[in-house]
Amino acid sequence: MITQKAKEIKPFIVMEVMEKAAEMERKGINVIHLEVGEPDFNVPQCVSEAVNQAYTEGRTHYTHSLGDPELREEIAKKYKREYDVTVSPEQIIVTSGSSPAILLTLGVLCEADDEVILSDPGYACYQNFIRFIGAKAVKIPVYEEDGFQYRPEEICKRISEKTKAILINSPMNPTGNLLSPEVMQDLLKFDVPVISDEIYHGLVYENRAHSILEYSKDAFVLNGFSKLYAMTGLRLGYVIAPQEYIRPMQKLQQNLFICASSTAQRAGVSALKNAAIEVEQMRKTYDKRRKYLVNRLQKMGFNILVPPTGAFYVFVNAKHLSNNSYNLAFHILENAHVGVTPGVDFGENGEGFLRFSYANSIENIEEGCNRLEKYLKIRI
Repeated sequence: MITQKAKEIKPFIVMEVMEKAAEMERKGINVIHLEVGEPDFNVPQCVSEAVNQAYTEGRTHYTHSLGDPELREEIAKKYKREYDVTVSPEQIIVTSGSSPAILLTLGVLCEADDEVILSDPGYACYQNFIRFIGAKAVKIPVYEEDGFQYRPEEICKRISEKTKAILINSPMNPTGNLLSPEVMQDLLKFDVPVISDEIYHGLVYENRAHSILEYSKDAFVLNGFSKLYAMTGLRLGYVIAPQEYIRPMQKLQQNLFICASSTAQRAGVSALKNAAIEVEQMRKTYDKRRKYLVNRLQKMGFNILVPPTGAFYVFVNAKHLSNNSYNLAFHILENAHVGVTPGVDFGENGEGFLRFSYANSIENIEEGCNRLEKYLKIRI
């Protein structure tokens, strides 16, 4: 018998777009990938060297379940340097990517039937983590005219004694928008733990991203090395939590994951110490792509009310083409040979939107836009 929760979990549609694209590519069809949210850069040179050194020195064994002490020290220094907040290394648990960090955090906050507030649209997998541990995702619509910011009055309508957390993601997947400091501070007034997914911090092109820890010491931060350092395959993340939650989270880590990869952790230390120049080069390259893609999409007739200023996504309203973003995305893939992600993947309020990723070369983005432009001329 397959469990009900396994039956009910929703597919991650962007993966299905990628898998369909891969089938087409095996048949010799050239596909431009604007659907995938993965950096197209290789890891910084210092990261490669650190991994090789770790293997050479035999640093391939279990680490402390909280993580390599030096890595936790460097993460604490990063938050002091970039946000002027003091975090003890003892408040940090290093994980195998940010996904386990989500699970550990929800595992200490939520009992069965508890509730977690999410934005709609929002990262597709959040609701599935919440459902898997037996809690309920309460989705709060956010709107393009607001730059996809939470409206606190909408949260007021849905918050209850069962609410155990409010989850935020800034810069946000899928929209690329940042939450304002004012909204972040308003959310703390609900006296419910805020979980802040800061995985796209550092990939910001106008103003700056604010950490929730600038406004509260009682919040939870999720972060990692996949996006900023292009280290997706190394699977390295972390959670920063109030001290009283660390021991329970550590016990979950010990039982579920033991520890993060020892070699990946050495790479993380090197990334934090030595990769700043390469990271800045990547950020500047993303910014050029962002400006180009936004401009091309606007010229094609997509109205972007609040242009994105973070991550590597543009989330556009395509309701003038179709109210069924799933069918539209696959029709674009099959006819224009461009992969895009349907907005419905990110929630009901994302229906009618398409997400474009600019984690691809400017040449491929230009070709993808050319193909999409031809497709739209024929379709319209």
